[in-house]
Amino acid sequence: MSSARIVEYRLTRLAFARDRTIGDSQVRATTAQIIAVELFDTAGNVGLGFAQALFTSLPDADEIERVFATEAWPGLEGRYPAALALAVHRVRGGNVRRMGLPFEESLQHAIWDLFAKQSGLPLWRMLGAERSKVGVYASGLDYHLSDHDFTELFGKARERGFLGYKIKVGHPDLERDVHRLDLLRDVVGSDRPVMIDANEAWTAQETIQAVRRFERAGHRIYWLEDPIPREDFDGLKMLRQLGISRINAGEYLDLTGKRKLVEARACDMLNVHGQVSDVMRAGWLANEANVEVTLGNTFLELGVNMALALPGVRWLEYSFQNFDHLVDEPYAMADGYIHGRDAPGHGLVLSAAARANGGALPQVIGAVA
Repeated sequence: MSSARIVEYRLTRLAFARDRTIGDSQVRATTAQIIAVELFDTAGNVGLGFAQALFTSLPDADEIERVFATEAWPGLEGRYPAALALAVHRVRGGNVRRMGLPFEESLQHAIWDLFAKQSGLPLWRMLGAERSKVGVYASGLDYHLSDHDFTELFGKARERGFLGYKIKVGHPDLERDVHRLDLLRDVVGSDRPVMIDANEAWTAQETIQAVRRFERAGHRIYWLEDPIPREDFDGLKMLRQLGISRINAGEYLDLTGKRKLVEARACDMLNVHGQVSDVMRAGWLANEANVEVTLGNTFLELGVNMALALPGVRWLEYSFQNFDHLVDEPYAMADGYIHGRDAPGHGLVLSAAARANGGALPQVIGAVA
């Protein structure tokens, strides 16, 4: 194992048009605003992560550099990736706060990438995985799509063999949600699980009414994701006890919130995302409580590494975002499964074309590197 320290970094601003409007009952986005973060160690290894500003524009390159240099780099320079990856910090006072730009997840990706490369292991193997593939469900981020684009997207998902389908619900007109479920059944059939995500659009009573309406229309919902506000543990627990569907929650909660959710017995499934250290810790907590873990959206499906390593995970979310061109080789998917990479680290490398063109494919809206 290498004992190389982190000595350098490089930031690349990537901004381009999405290939469709993505969003849910609360938000929408038409552009991608991304920063590729690369950390270099003294042995020449490179750790890669991506910071994403979902609903706001990124500042120019100089301001990105200033924020990183003042808020992130002092805690990275000269440090061992292993020490950073495994550290446990005491949360105290004003020194614990979000950075001015969303670097937190990208740093975990880059640090763990370096740690695994120094260990000479694929990240998923270093995290303890004993399998090399995990099931994938198709998620449309489809709330703002026309009916035509909705059916086109899920029709292609069916052709590619995804093991399940998740759509956005929570429209003020409940019949619109019923209509979308009808369209989904028409295009993909009824032989695979259907999940719905309301993004906290409902109250507990509205959730019950919605699911019963869907049932009357012939739709069996495999899981119900974030139906009500994230910290309404009593409401989530009530919905779970009613057994109207599996309750999948926790997407919007930090690790402390996830622990409280699990302790309240308020979910059947704990939804985790991209921060490697926090995901593994949350997975341990869920395993102790015999709660299933699901891996939600992670940038370029980096979450496959944690999904493979956590034994109870059966699903990884895939959302058809036009990010694959940003790396030399994305993760391989076939027959409804996604596979870990055999290369040391997480296996993703920023492409030269993306670096040169600000990530633009097919249309540049801004590029600074």
